[in-house]
Amino acid sequence: MFVSFRWLTELLPSARFDSAEAAEALTSLGLAVDGVKNYGAALGSVVLAEVVAIEPHPSRDGLRLVTILTGRERAQQTLGSTPPMSQRLPAADRLTVVCGAKNVPDPGGLVVFAGLGIKLPGVDFVLTRREIGGVVSEGMLCSEAELGLAESSAGILTYPPRSYESGTRFLDAFPEARDVIFELDITPNRPDALGHVGVARDMGAFLEADLVEPVRGDLLEVGEPCASALVVENAAPERCPRYGAAVVRDVQLGPSPDFMRWRLHRLGVRPISNVVDVTNWILLEYGQPLHAFDLDRVGGQQISIRLAATAERMTTLDGVERTLNEDDLVICDASGPTALAGIMGGKDSEIGANTSDVLLECAYFSPQGVRRTARRQGMHTESSHRFERGTDHGSTEKVLDRARYLLQTLAFGKVAPKVLRADGPAIGLPLMELNASHLDSLLGVSVPFKSAVEILGRLGLRVEYLVDTNQGSVASVRGASHRPDVKLEQDLIEEIARVRGLDNIPTVLPSIPPQQPRTSLDLERMAAETAVDLGLSEALTHAFVAPSDLVGLHAPASVVTLANPLSEDRSVLRTTLSVGLIEALRRARRRGEPRVQLFAIGAIFLPESSEQPTSPARIRQKEDVGKLPYEQPTFAAILAGPRDEYLSLKPELVDLYDAKAIAIEMVERLTQQRAHVTHVGSIPKTQHLHPRGAAAISVNGTTVGYFGPLHPDVIEHFDLDGPALLVELNLALIEALGRLVPRYRPIPKLPAVSRDLSLVVPEAMRAQQLVDLLMSANGELCESIEIVSDFRGGSVPEGHRSLTFRITYRDPKARLAHAEARTLTDKEVDLVFGQALEKARQDLGATLRG
Repeated sequence: MFVSFRWLTELLPSARFDSAEAAEALTSLGLAVDGVKNYGAALGSVVLAEVVAIEPHPSRDGLRLVTILTGRERAQQTLGSTPPMSQRLPAADRLTVVCGAKNVPDPGGLVVFAGLGIKLPGVDFVLTRREIGGVVSEGMLCSEAELGLAESSAGILTYPPRSYESGTRFLDAFPEARDVIFELDITPNRPDALGHVGVARDMGAFLEADLVEPVRGDLLEVGEPCASALVVENAAPERCPRYGAAVVRDVQLGPSPDFMRWRLHRLGVRPISNVVDVTNWILLEYGQPLHAFDLDRVGGQQISIRLAATAERMTTLDGVERTLNEDDLVICDASGPTALAGIMGGKDSEIGANTSDVLLECAYFSPQGVRRTARRQGMHTESSHRFERGTDHGSTEKVLDRARYLLQTLAFGKVAPKVLRADGPAIGLPLMELNASHLDSLLGVSVPFKSAVEILGRLGLRVEYLVDTNQGSVASVRGASHRPDVKLEQDLIEEIARVRGLDNIPTVLPSIPPQQPRTSLDLERMAAETAVDLGLSEALTHAFVAPSDLVGLHAPASVVTLANPLSEDRSVLRTTLSVGLIEALRRARRRGEPRVQLFAIGAIFLPESSEQPTSPARIRQKEDVGKLPYEQPTFAAILAGPRDEYLSLKPELVDLYDAKAIAIEMVERLTQQRAHVTHVGSIPKTQHLHPRGAAAISVNGTTVGYFGPLHPDVIEHFDLDGPALLVELNLALIEALGRLVPRYRPIPKLPAVSRDLSLVVPEAMRAQQLVDLLMSANGELCESIEIVSDFRGGSVPEGHRSLTFRITYRDPKARLAHAEARTLTDKEVDLVFGQALEKARQDLGATLRG
């Protein structure tokens, strides 16, 4: 929202403040100033000059030599005795300027002249002495565009003879050319601040100055009443509770006066004609959108406010044909829709060059309805921006009177008597009670009640009665139609605090009793640090995903669906972190990045279940607000592309064992307990993984996660163009397991004895099955068992493989600090080794590889 400092001073004539003070006050009031632009600051030495003579250029067709009288002495006196170098005028009073404009006035007329050394807002160079075709030009005759007053112009600015004295500073003759524009950040709850009157009302309360509303003047109503030229029917009063129409006849269409065009341009609105500019002026003045129809193009001289029919069509002012539905509110004439209510007018009834009679519309439309239509049609206009937030439903007649007065004054129109109304049910204003004790208690500072009530009055709220009781002062305050956000006593107190200044409320830190340390996010932080240590990079993913992606990943259906999602791709809460990681992988591969090693940590949202683990750090207070989803803290990682092997010209792709290593390291570092991996194939929780590689990871019999390569169907669904591996861990289950405290074990005093054992087993037999059997059969002397190799071919029969294990034996007392240990003999080791081999033969059918 752009706000003019000059406009604010006109609405607050009794206040004295400069632009810097205004910016500070606006920010203090909660209307944050995001930017300030000073217009006209570079025009200090631009003057009005009298044309003395005009001659054709001796060598350039289309150019003329214009001799002007600058009134140097008078201008220098205006600037001061020693003006800055950049503002000093040329030494001569008579100057010659080469000019190509077609509208240079005859001698005696006035033009706007910029001398040497000046940098104008509309040009990208500093004016210097230039020779054009052998003639030296000593400055520039300026147009509105070159002065920064308009986007474009057909010629230079000219004024009649003797309208101003030659040498008069341009800014002295036209103060409107100088202004400061504030860019305000207006929050959605302050629709009143989308107009200068609303901003000035706040400023007046802050400065204790009276707001002087724009002049509505005396309306010279002539001719037949508005009702005789127009019939208005409101068939949708709930969607349009306020509707006013007025007629102004015999308008003279033309350009608006300079002050209006220049101000509209500075505020980002393109001037069009005096009629259209008046509606835009009112929009910026009151924050109330108006629409002007060409009355002669309104079919049947009748207006109907109704809901559109299904698939009804209309062409809006932007030339786009739009298809409507039964929830769109339209303004119609006898032939059909002529405006999309609250958003944009229709092409068929717009103001044109032949417009003579103007129909003005001022209405209050339901914000929710305008918002739905604007979103559905993909339109956002200055009108919809205001109607969506709620305009002032109590000012429709006041605004129409102001518009009629401006058309009477600027377009010389004849105002038809009376305003035609087509209102719906009355809109009530809230009645609030302000208690002095509540005011002081909520703000934590004593506020004079009389001063508080005066602030509310300056903000446009009406104090209906004020009484003093034994418990303190009480005021009854009626809400205002321009402040739909003020409905409660707390809102009144907030307004008082805002105007008095939030900086004036002292800061008092509350006493905080000692509490137990919070551990609710410790595990997540530890998991993130561990993942980074393992070479992964964290990805920030969206909590809302597309339902189709959950289906494609065989994830549980979401239990939370947005009623009004921004898009279908962000319409449900995720039930797995993998969707976001897969999306990141797909985006990386489309941009030519094959290697992806990412992780994400966050909550997934599942149906509430009694099977979920309980942890003291995650006890959640359940409120009586319906059934809430269970927020399960989760870790997920995705691996794809080549390994990070710098010495290999052709690095190998990551495989199942990389995912297994990540899963085991994550679990064991987080729990300080031994993790076990088990092949699970295709079960309900691993349908998105390849059945030959899907595995579960567990600790002490509790499954805490799954990992494996993505299923080909999932790869095809997400168009990944290559394999990838996933790791998914349930952090809630990991936290419930607890974290063991590491205990010191001394370095063994005695050496170990190792034996290698190669067994031939069927291909389908799991290696872990052999490890568990050998560990049990070797007894307490067995310290560890490692798989050394996995071999196929050669003398190994088809359908079998050879697994080689390295078994380490040591006296278990060798690691105890004060125990007497001994070195194992080969005889002892051979005995238990042979028992283990025989056990493997009998129980699993394993044979010793020859």
